[in-house]
Amino acid sequence: MKLTGIEFRRVRMPLVAPFRTSFATETTKEVLLLRVVTDEGEGWGECVAMAEPRYSSEYLDGCADVLRRFFLPALAGRDVTAAGVAPVLEPFRGHRMGKAALEMAVLDAELRARGVSLAANLGADRERVPCGVSVGIMDSIPELLDAVDGYLDTGYQRIKLKIQPGWDVEPVRAVRERFGDDVLLQVDANTAYTLADTRQLAKLDAFGLLLVEQPLDEEDVLGHAELARHLETPICLDESITSARAAAAAIAMGACRIVNIKPGRVGGYLEAKRVHDVCAAHGVAVWCGGMLETGLGRAANLAIAALPGCTLPGDTSASDRYFRTDITAPFVLQGGFLPVPATPGIGVEPLPDALAEFTTGTEFVSL
Repeated sequence: MKLTGIEFRRVRMPLVAPFRTSFATETTKEVLLLRVVTDEGEGWGECVAMAEPRYSSEYLDGCADVLRRFFLPALAGRDVTAAGVAPVLEPFRGHRMGKAALEMAVLDAELRARGVSLAANLGADRERVPCGVSVGIMDSIPELLDAVDGYLDTGYQRIKLKIQPGWDVEPVRAVRERFGDDVLLQVDANTAYTLADTRQLAKLDAFGLLLVEQPLDEEDVLGHAELARHLETPICLDESITSARAAAAAIAMGACRIVNIKPGRVGGYLEAKRVHDVCAAHGVAVWCGGMLETGLGRAANLAIAALPGCTLPGDTSASDRYFRTDITAPFVLQGGFLPVPATPGIGVEPLPDALAEFTTGTEFVSL
């Protein structure tokens, strides 16, 4: 399969409500979409990098630049397969989110041409997956409780609370007291703590949490291993897991008992599957995280969430969790589950009118 061109499309979508974490507050989602054109068809990819380098060192303009200047020239004139994208781009260090977006688009085009769904290609074994929801940091406990109440009424099977120093034990206690011990509850710190906060984090053990996600800096894997010795609650790593090799190392060090797989963070869906396989081989539970994706990325993430090792509800929430209007047909929660797309490729395409409404710029590069 030869690439003949690629469209860069910038999209800006308002969120239904501000989403606050320990590192940023988002009110809109800026997205870089890629549409690859090949001699066998087209495919779509979504870059999950944020507009600013806050979650990771990558950011949207940087991803677009490295794609234009390095990745596309490296692939030009080659026979390309999705499995061959990563080896060709390996000489270029880092930039996993840009690589993942390009691989996703090529994978979508390739699987559409073959008539195979992404879920089937990866080895998914479910037609629908249970869904959790991520709840941002709020201005008050009552506001948080109202939000959680709404998500539980909607049918979400697991609640994840974003936390940071000063917003941790009390919101968790309030949710437990209001909704009881049967609610599947976990917290996510997005690297906001240090080992000096061990005593404070250990207070969370009293609430029967599924996990505490990425409490320490992404590079502090040894610190997570030390922290794990002082907590009963399982530690889940997110930002620290950048590849299957990183996952294997973290598991060997005892730094985590659970892993959050984000395909964009590890360089693509094929590497995400390898992370899954490494964790499954070591008896480590995994689940699929999210980066406020549009329906394109959400569809692809559902294929990961349907893998046999994904035994915990992921952050593959319904479209209306973040957007009043998605750029694809919306994913709608059905009894706490979302269906896994079964048609060829990632299983969805943008709706032309919605895409046009949110597009802020396009550029087509011929190869």
